[in-house]
Amino acid sequence: MAFPHPDPILIEAEVFTTLPTSLRRSGQRSYWADRNRRGAVVDSFIEGPSFDLEGNLWFVDIPFGRVFRASPNGAVEQITEYEGQPNGLKINTGGHIYIADFRNGIMQLNPNTGEVTTALGDADTEGFKGCNDLHFGPDGSLYFTDQGQTGLQDPSGRVYRWHPDSGRLDCLIDKVPSPNGLVLDKAGHALYVAVTRANAVWRLPISDSGRVVKAGLFLQFSGGRAGPDGLALTKDGGVVVCQTGMGLVWVHDALGVPIAVVRSPRGLGTTNCAFGGPEVRTLFITESDTGTILRAELPVGGFPMASGWGM
Repeated sequence: MAFPHPDPILIEAEVFTTLPTSLRRSGQRSYWADRNRRGAVVDSFIEGPSFDLEGNLWFVDIPFGRVFRASPNGAVEQITEYEGQPNGLKINTGGHIYIADFRNGIMQLNPNTGEVTTALGDADTEGFKGCNDLHFGPDGSLYFTDQGQTGLQDPSGRVYRWHPDSGRLDCLIDKVPSPNGLVLDKAGHALYVAVTRANAVWRLPISDSGRVVKAGLFLQFSGGRAGPDGLALTKDGGVVVCQTGMGLVWVHDALGVPIAVVRSPRGLGTTNCAFGGPEVRTLFITESDTGTILRAELPVGGFPMASGWGM
């Protein structure tokens, strides 16, 4: 019996920009690399791409606590450096920049001064395991993953929803083996979560009461040295999945059928992505092994970001 869907098209990514030598910390050890790379020296580990309304691409460097901004022509500048491990970055409708920081919780960045302050440092005085990524809902609520060192040996990672205006914090689920990237569906009725150490993407339906009900497996991957990482949504409601450790990014339709796969021309660390370009059909990808931002033209456009980019 033939497979009922056509094979996904293969798209070769190209280099958009790379972290310049002047901004690389060559030969400098970091606490993050000592603990996560068995002491191997890395000059950067970029993540968290997100566009502002001017079309600038913001991204972070985990081991050295830095935030960068790339102009539409690819020129990279450092905006700030602070004591932390920034992992995810998102911009809301008001232009406010929030960071999921593994060490410090949810932080806020002033883009004009570079000052980074704590927005949410704990859950009712209980420390987070280690925040990873974040996503704004249409009502302004902030969804974020609390990953820490969870995995199949300790499936206790959590997904939270925080309302910055009221301060209300809801733990939506607390049994996830390494929750990572996340994105709401177009209607805001279900949350897709990358579950890295299970090599999967889960779908978390959200009831009218705001609870997660009937959580289930949406996509299952295999192989590689890690698993699904950053996620994005297409304008048709399909899920884009960065499969870090394989150097691939998978583009699916709304039913989870793969329609395209993007291959990295550099390293295997395809960690996260964001839609940009004139028609919002260009996918920008952080390739963390080499400190490179890739881009690829997709057959489908992206869903607008919370910042308003792509609307």
